[in-house]
Amino acid sequence: MVSASWDKTLKIWDLDSGRALATLQAHSVGVFACAVTSDGRHVVSASWDNTLKVWDLDEGQALATLRGHSAGVNACAVTPDGQRVISASEDHTLKVWRIKSLWGLISWRVLATLQGHSARVFACAVTPDGRRVISASADHTLKVWDLDSWRILATLQGHSAQVFACAVTPDGRHVVSASADHTLKVWDLDSWRTLATLQGHSAQVLACAVTPDGRHVVSASADRMLKVWDLESHSCILTHHANVVYIAVVATRTAIIAGDYAGAVWLMDWPPSSAPLSSSSQTSALTTTSTASRRGGAGDMVVVRFVTAVLGGARRVTGGR
Repeated sequence: MVSASWDKTLKIWDLDSGRALATLQAHSVGVFACAVTSDGRHVVSASWDNTLKVWDLDEGQALATLRGHSAGVNACAVTPDGQRVISASEDHTLKVWRIKSLWGLISWRVLATLQGHSARVFACAVTPDGRRVISASADHTLKVWDLDSWRILATLQGHSAQVFACAVTPDGRHVVSASADHTLKVWDLDSWRTLATLQGHSAQVLACAVTPDGRHVVSASADRMLKVWDLESHSCILTHHANVVYIAVVATRTAIIAGDYAGAVWLMDWPPSSAPLSSSSQTSALTTTSTASRRGGAGDMVVVRFVTAVLGGARRVTGGR
């Protein structure tokens, strides 16, 4: 598993022992996102130093630095074929990058700059067929883009505040969005309609992730609650008190991974061994010495934006806190 943090680093974790195997350092400002290629050989990181970096996961070395955004990069995603990277930025745009690897060397170029949002773009998610990307923005909308023509296929309107995150279901039929309006929405990617609004959080919803079977979505909120929702009934089936800012689900569907404000990475059994998920006995922390927050000049806390990318075949950490 790979995590990205405001402390300017990425960490590679062993999910059996819960220990950091390597720390990747090269960014000059906090790292807001990372995405692992489908072959598990490389990870792409997105930073507020306005760049993305491509790393070799075996060597722990940065192979390339992608430059082109004029402001911090909030998110990144890799297409299933591993040949294109999509980035979302504070500069109101997304960029599509062509990545090629040959003899351990990485070459890259910008294929397109996707313009259409009127405010910062917080997140992006690629459909399983690699043909479309969905973006989430502070302009209260999501946009669906065609990755062949670079055109906007649809603008999804319905949230009343900025949209922080989005996640596509494994069948590519739906996208789930998380918003500062305290809700999540489920959208149909054929009709562009809102299928459901998931209400239950009492503060802005910071992150969401869909389980690999496509049956559930996990959400993290500023109300310090992690919720699991059934995507068929659109009902909340589990609630867990957790000061979480970003989440992911292990590909083997054995654990939910969460990053918190204090710099810890947590693994929660999924499905839970008992319901409701209400105690720390079902969570385990990965050991870390890094900090995930910083203080501004006036002593104000600057909250980390934390994202986790999961390597295929990883297993959960078991045991208590």
